[in-house]
Amino acid sequence: MAPRRTPLVIVLTGDGKGKTTSAFGQALRAAGAGLRVVIVQFIKGSWQTGEIRALERTDLPILIERTGRGFTIEKLRDPRIPMSDHAEAARHGLARAYEHVGSGDHDLVILDEIFGAVSAGLIEESDIHGLLDARHPAVHVVLTGRGAPASVIERADLVSEVRLLKHPYERGVRAQLGIEF
Repeated sequence: MAPRRTPLVIVLTGDGKGKTTSAFGQALRAAGAGLRVVIVQFIKGSWQTGEIRALERTDLPILIERTGRGFTIEKLRDPRIPMSDHAEAARHGLARAYEHVGSGDHDLVILDEIFGAVSAGLIEESDIHGLLDARHPAVHVVLTGRGAPASVIERADLVSEVRLLKHPYERGVRAQLGIEF
């Protein structure tokens, strides 16, 4: 029988809404169980989201590092931020991720939207494998974003796909505070 604590690599991917929400739920569960948690957010930038605001009101042992400069998808991207700035921010996020994954100072490391950083060409798929290779043996890692590479899915212990079936945006309903962000 496996030991009671077996650190896992968890992938949350797919084209549906809820990957980050699921990861934050995992962070709350882990913190509630006494685990030390760090979340490195690639891509999303300085958006003030409900989950960030909620955690700021608590004393839970959850550290959040927002390393992205904002969305990189053309219709959502702020044209005032050059792609070179996004790439530099992603490299910084990757360096922070290496530090957290390798140190063992945190029990759970969440790398939010890391697959988005790969899809945008800001980091390489091989960078994710490097992170997993450098992982401290006691650290759980959660990786989120659309388009998880098959090679990462193969290495993961748990993979959940969030599939879009229907979204209010299709009816012209814009993203809402407290629901989408």
